[in-house]
Amino acid sequence: MDSDDVPGWWIFAGILLGISGVLNVIWGIAAISESHFFVLNTHYILSDLKTWGWITLILGIAQGFAAVSLFAGGAYGRWFGVVTAVLVAIDSLLDIPAYPFWSLCVFALSVIIVYQLAKTPEARTAG
Repeated sequence: MDSDDVPGWWIFAGILLGISGVLNVIWGIAAISESHFFVLNTHYILSDLKTWGWITLILGIAQGFAAVSLFAGGAYGRWFGVVTAVLVAIDSLLDIPAYPFWSLCVFALSVIIVYQLAKTPEARTAG
């Protein structure tokens, strides 16, 4: 494999970042508006559903910016994507009381994004 494959992995991770960002924006808006599909009477470690909705919305927007920056091709977009994916992974684990299965799916997506963006080019060509 040659070095032309590396941007392909960045495009893949950028697409995943974009998908995760859109999902987090939708989830954040739903949490802020207190939609009825969330588990009722849940107890959070910190604050309430609206606060976590705002946090998730802001992180989703940041992931969208990270995806756009990653498509631009700079190292800044790569590391900004790693940081936003790590923050979303932490956020999704703290959101488990609201919607457990969804939170675990977003966590898994974030782990895949971090894995793909954190790999060195040599590791990408090795497998």
